[in-house]
Amino acid sequence: MDSDGQFVEWATIDSGGSGSGDGGIGPLLVAATEAGLVYVAFHAGPAVREKALAQLRTRLGAELTEAPGSARLAEPIRQLRAYFAGELRDFALPLDWSLTSGFNRQVLRELATGVPYGAVVGYGDLAGRVGQPGAAQAVGAAMGSNPLPVVVPCHRVVESDGGLGGFGGGLETKRALLALEGVLPQPLF
Repeated sequence: MDSDGQFVEWATIDSGGSGSGDGGIGPLLVAATEAGLVYVAFHAGPAVREKALAQLRTRLGAELTEAPGSARLAEPIRQLRAYFAGELRDFALPLDWSLTSGFNRQVLRELATGVPYGAVVGYGDLAGRVGQPGAAQAVGAAMGSNPLPVVVPCHRVVESDGGLGGFGGGLETKRALLALEGVLPQPLF
């Protein structure tokens, strides 16, 4: 444990709701500190989960506890499940921004508050919103390092020509999230 006695509670949840092609993208690892939700990881099978937990332990210098029933995780889990079930459009969660700083934090905060459900924004447009109109590539790097995907919706950032751009969770995951929000048609199968 670090000198502040901080600890992180985490759980793995299934992103699916009814299991009928509802936008689920597989297991997610969610982690929270006393300050709020600090981390979300896609495709959280055993190998991804172990790597993510090791990175969290190192970056936060904190004790990690698996606690799927914790009060700290209850609301993030409830809201994520509601989102994937198509019942929630806006997350209202306290967020712990300690895994990001500087330009990346500025861009991610703008994304979280300024790009609503069902909308997309270009990398360059988002750069302009934070006063750095020539920093489209830096915005891409910020999206790639987003510790809070889905909740801080980096899937909503696309190329100016309409291309999807990159995505840390994989392009199929990005397509599924955009389809869930009605930006893209639902996949046929």
